[in-house]
Amino acid sequence: MDYDTEGGAINVRFLQADNQRAQFIVQNFNLETANSLRRVMLAEIPTLAIDVVEVLDNTSVLADEFVCHRLGLIPLSSRGVDDLLYSRDCDCEGYCDNCSVVLTLNAKCTGSEIMKVYARDLVIESNRPNDEVGRPVIVDPEGTGSCIVKLRRGQAIHMRCIAKKGIAKEHAKWAPSSAIGFEYDPANKLHHLDYWHEEDADAEWPKDQDRINLDGGPANPDEPFNYNAVPNRFFYDVETVGGLDPDQIVTRGISTLQTKLAEVIRELSGGAGPDGAGFEGAQSPTMNGGYSGGPEAGYTTPGYGGASQWGGAGGAQGGTTPYGATPYGGSGW
Repeated sequence: MDYDTEGGAINVRFLQADNQRAQFIVQNFNLETANSLRRVMLAEIPTLAIDVVEVLDNTSVLADEFVCHRLGLIPLSSRGVDDLLYSRDCDCEGYCDNCSVVLTLNAKCTGSEIMKVYARDLVIESNRPNDEVGRPVIVDPEGTGSCIVKLRRGQAIHMRCIAKKGIAKEHAKWAPSSAIGFEYDPANKLHHLDYWHEEDADAEWPKDQDRINLDGGPANPDEPFNYNAVPNRFFYDVETVGGLDPDQIVTRGISTLQTKLAEVIRELSGGAGPDGAGFEGAQSPTMNGGYSGGPEAGYTTPGYGGASQWGGAGGAQGGTTPYGATPYGGSGW
């Protein structure tokens, strides 16, 4: 987008963009939405990671749990992960090609030198929905990927890894980014930060002059402080682990945030979903006839008619029990 420093529309300016990192500015945004986007990009974008490990053989010096934990943190390509179902939405028992990608790790040291087992040694066995999803991310010049374990002569490792779709809210292994930098007001003109210092805060705290210039320059000491000022420029620095490109993380984060906000709006307005049914979850006590004296006065139970099984819809005050009316009803014991 065009970057208009004086306009009122939301503008985006990219400072750096490649397949590993993206730095950009969003202007004419509010702090709450900007921070929500950061949190969504960190924790709510679906990716693929090893979730279940079947240990067939492990005679290395590392315990099974230790190796399984390392396998879970190996980044896998999540391009095309939307073609996979969440395990909870799949009809299979355990895992299948519709919701999982199966990788096998099988290595044995037969020489006198120490053998290193890398992420490149993970072999995909399942029929994937596309050629990208589930592939171990390897970006180092040697083409080996992360080191999983070291083996001496006679030691072996044989594991079956099931990678599933998830989000970082469930576990950090599904995080699409290694870090997301977020900053506003680099010159601290709004005084939201109180720098600890010994003698002079300006001399002891380094400043990013480039970002200060992009944010309108340093504060003018001759101008009175504006107590109503709010931040409207936000600096993002998105660094990927390799499963998704940085631009995909940003666009999917925006899409996810839009979906969540739309659900909140429809929930508050009492609207129905695409299939005509309302959203599940907690409701106001007065919604849909609850506690309003209607035929379904908030305590309807399925299978027993209009009210609880111990009293009809128009039963005595206080209801009834299997042993008769309660002492608080109109008929006594």
